[in-house]
Amino acid sequence: MSSPVQIVLVLAAVCYVLVRRMMGEPAEAKRMLVLPAVLGAIGLSQVSADLKSPLSILFLVLTAGISVVIGALRGASVRVSARDGLAFVQYTGVTVALWVANLAVKFGANFVLRAIDPQDAAALGNSLLLTLGAGMLVEGLVVLAKAVRGEGRILWAKGKDGAPHQLSPWLDSLQQNRNGRTAPAGTPHAEYGSDTGPTPSTGTQQQFRR
Repeated sequence: MSSPVQIVLVLAAVCYVLVRRMMGEPAEAKRMLVLPAVLGAIGLSQVSADLKSPLSILFLVLTAGISVVIGALRGASVRVSARDGLAFVQYTGVTVALWVANLAVKFGANFVLRAIDPQDAAALGNSLLLTLGAGMLVEGLVVLAKAVRGEGRILWAKGKDGAPHQLSPWLDSLQQNRNGRTAPAGTPHAEYGSDTGPTPSTGTQQQFRR
């Protein structure tokens, strides 16, 4: 079963995400896709050896399915706008309420299963990262789908310590095609905020500076 320390750390991380996104921040595809996938993979490795009874598997499938549905609803409730040329995301009151509902369903299911079969509840208790990761991944996909339809460019990852931000050529191309603004073939992306025109970049991801 997930230890109290792990549960506290997960809840603290969720609260951190809530605060940041209630304030609003640029859409960052890497954070929305890779991190939830990693959490889900860790969670899957934790529960794979413990789920032995049909009842525990049923509860896992139900709680994971509910997390996915709630994650999609959270993504739909996120406000997406364009600020300074970037896609900007901000949680709403509905998003926070859906997060609370998601956690309530997860812990409530564990409580119910514990009353039915404590051994199965112990196995299901390790699925916290799996169900949260699945819900966060779906939320990120829905938010990015909304951002692609907008005008602001989508970051892959924010640069640290003054380093250039990274852009995904795939997301850029998807957004340009979706909005009918396909760039001429071979045209490199300009640095963000640059007045000197397009600046070539290398690697699989384009970069620009604020």
